[in-house]
Amino acid sequence: MQRTLLFKTLIVALLMLLIGVPLMMIQATISDRMRFRDAAVRSIAADSVSEQTLLGPILVLPYSETYEEQEIVDSVSKKTVARRYTLQHKHLVYPNDLKLTGTVDTDHRYRGIHKVLVYSGQHIMTGDFTLPLLTNLARSVAGSELTAGQPYIALGLSDTRGLRNFPSILWNGKPFEFKQESKLRSFGSGLHAPLELMALSSPEQVKFSLDLTIDGIERMHFVPIAKNNQVSLTSKWPHPQFGGRFLPTPKERKIDQNGFSATWNISALASSAQQQFSALELGRAIDAPAVVASATVDVSAAPAAAMAMTELDSFSVAFIEPINVYSQADRAIKYGMLFVALTFAAFFLFEILKSLPIHPIQYTLVGLALALFFLLLVSLSEHISFAHAYLLAGGGCILLIAFYLSFVLHSWQRGLGFGGGLCLLYGALFGLLQSENNALIMGSILLFAVLTSIMVVTRKVNWYQLGNATSNKIAP
Repeated sequence: MQRTLLFKTLIVALLMLLIGVPLMMIQATISDRMRFRDAAVRSIAADSVSEQTLLGPILVLPYSETYEEQEIVDSVSKKTVARRYTLQHKHLVYPNDLKLTGTVDTDHRYRGIHKVLVYSGQHIMTGDFTLPLLTNLARSVAGSELTAGQPYIALGLSDTRGLRNFPSILWNGKPFEFKQESKLRSFGSGLHAPLELMALSSPEQVKFSLDLTIDGIERMHFVPIAKNNQVSLTSKWPHPQFGGRFLPTPKERKIDQNGFSATWNISALASSAQQQFSALELGRAIDAPAVVASATVDVSAAPAAAMAMTELDSFSVAFIEPINVYSQADRAIKYGMLFVALTFAAFFLFEILKSLPIHPIQYTLVGLALALFFLLLVSLSEHISFAHAYLLAGGGCILLIAFYLSFVLHSWQRGLGFGGGLCLLYGALFGLLQSENNALIMGSILLFAVLTSIMVVTRKVNWYQLGNATSNKIAP
């Protein structure tokens, strides 16, 4: 191959690398916009309400343990005095059956040009508890005396700002109002409802029900704390995303353009939520204070332990936009160098086969037009739908390049031909973006088709003879 042809090849390769610089700058801009969007979500959460986590209800039974010990008060006479001690404990009772039925509505909140999906859920919770015998509760000293304290229902809710009603629990047919704070060491945010004193002298099953209206942002988590948990949710939002350690029952899950309905059936045999929460709430290592006569050791007064959601089995449903314009734009620009490479390759083949010189500046201008498409795409998609933004940005760039090339290639037919090829290329990219799960196979087929076309077009070219014949016609 003649030096002139080799030199032109190197120039084209160098121009491709130089076009990569604005592509990287545009990709950095997209990343910044993604961070701005995340900041908007955090800002809305800080001003209104965040993601919600619902835990409970849990019946908490405080009780005191009293016992006597003989202490030596005179080492000479060995005289002893009976000292009376009291320890405070609490016992957690989890529901036998817990059924939650919820209807969730969605809306949008805006922070500047960024919009965030928020939800409002109306939930009805029903179930039952089995009350334990007081004599069966844990003791620190054998034979000690146990006295039941003021029981309460604890309900964990990660952000109580989202509570839109003043709930009360119907306990054994009698209503009890909730108060602020859950009174749980490991999940302090929430509510608690003081109940009447219980004798706990015989096993008893108590039914309960309560209504909750909860607002949140984007995602809601549930902790399956009961022995048998059934959570049923319906919504008009057609694009839910299920997550966590449990998925909805396949036969009771339906998603279509009108919304979704889903049911989770989780038993305590499949979940470790009870053991995990008991360990967090009761099993923390606490330094025992010095015991004095008639002192009360209040275990529940120990410093609160911060509970990470990763420590508890849970499941969630997210109400999110199915298409994130920034993630799609970020995926699109990853194909930017491929766009430039294919376009430059077409130019180079046309230049070689038709002996029509194309100046490096003309290569550069077309490459910049291709790069500018991605910046137009992300900026337009912030204000209109992604499909419309893609159509406007792609159509504008294709028309510009086709118009310019009709003069560069000295023929409007050639300019339209290149424009048609770019239409196919942009159409293929849009298909890749819309089919994330099949992007790899579609991209592989596209590259194979392009390589096949190049090999078919150049199958009869004698590159050595072509280099000699074009050495005086190719302008570097």
